[in-house]
Amino acid sequence: MADSDISAYAVLLAGGVGSRLWPLSREQYPKQLVRLIGDDSLVQSTVKRLVPVVESSHIRIVCGREHYHEIARHLDKIGISSDGKVITEPCGRNTAPAVLLAVLHILAQAPDPVICVFPADHVIRDTEQFHEKLQSAIRLARDGHIVTFGIQPDYPETGYGYIEGADPVAEGALVIKRFVEKPDKESARQYIAAGNYFWNSGMFAFKASVILKEFKRYQPKLFDMMNRIGQIPSRITESEYAALPDVSIDYAIMEKTQKGVVLPSDFGWSDIGSWKSLYELLPKDEKENVLDGDVIALETSNCFVLGRQRLIAVNRLNRIVIVETPDSIFVSDIEHSRDVKTIVAQLKDKGRQEYHQHRSAYHPWGIATLLEKTDAFQVISLEIYPGSAYPTGSAEAAVSILSVAAGAASVGVDEDSHRLSRGESIKIAAGQDWKITNPGKKPLEMVRVDLFE
Repeated sequence: MADSDISAYAVLLAGGVGSRLWPLSREQYPKQLVRLIGDDSLVQSTVKRLVPVVESSHIRIVCGREHYHEIARHLDKIGISSDGKVITEPCGRNTAPAVLLAVLHILAQAPDPVICVFPADHVIRDTEQFHEKLQSAIRLARDGHIVTFGIQPDYPETGYGYIEGADPVAEGALVIKRFVEKPDKESARQYIAAGNYFWNSGMFAFKASVILKEFKRYQPKLFDMMNRIGQIPSRITESEYAALPDVSIDYAIMEKTQKGVVLPSDFGWSDIGSWKSLYELLPKDEKENVLDGDVIALETSNCFVLGRQRLIAVNRLNRIVIVETPDSIFVSDIEHSRDVKTIVAQLKDKGRQEYHQHRSAYHPWGIATLLEKTDAFQVISLEIYPGSAYPTGSAEAAVSILSVAAGAASVGVDEDSHRLSRGESIKIAAGQDWKITNPGKKPLEMVRVDLFE
């Protein structure tokens, strides 16, 4: 546990899109909600990793309003009540506004705690070492330092920013000399050889009062605007939040402050910024393959093949990544898999739904999955959470047929109410108002078939 005299809070930033992990990560269901490693989503893994050091009641997650219900569900699913823990932004405005919003929210509940900030979508393999460094960071923050975790580089990575450390302070930390943008290969080699350069992890620790003074000094416009609107996050309008400066916490504070220190860390960190970085992180078979899903691989080595629904058969491949989802397949050589971000931009420009959402859409009431659609009909599977209702309004199809696959449903059609059990169906005509309610204690599974004119 952390030192008993330290009141520590943790803020998880869960507002990213993760377009370099398309097609698994999408705008409506970004990578922090995706299960990439093990049985937990990335946000669940991050919370579990923090709880031994930070009390679960002191964890806060900042996310977009469209992800509020799913983030809350992920917390509840691992036995941590989501009440009061999810702070929503009406629109994305980079990390500095998100951090400041969370600090003001926490200060309304605690006098002057140490606050640790983490992306919700990173992976850390050595949890014990992470806990030791986290406690060191908390102690440094308590003494007035603004701490950033600097990852000890083990190869000349050009996809990360670097931090140059200078004079030593307590806990093995170094005064921050400067931040360096993503370097070329030769510069990265020189940084590693120098020994005092570290990857910028985007993880921080500071006292609330200290970071507020730095915001007031270096970002007075953002500080004043947020003070006016940020006391009750749920009441901030989109236009108010969109007017805030779009600036990262690195540029807003860390590159300017005289209180910054870098804490060298080596706990198996990865930001999972690409399929290549995920491949390098995961355990491999005897042919250096990562195979996840229904995969048959012949004469194949050094590949990453991930399937979510269909059988994938590969033959004589090397250094290739294949990611399959119900509506899209991505194929690339591993080295250039980051370029998927360009493909996502093209899909967005063309107005394609595949950049935005999966066939499964997540709602407060449950999950709707489009199974098939033609000009004549569409088939949708519905999972409705216990005590929730699937509101539909008036039927748009000529005929809709609702069938119960598991559980029991209460279906209201106009003024009438119908109780349906497994295997029973009901036909609804165009123009009728209808709603499905799950009165049970287990998820209700249904199939909806719409017939069009």
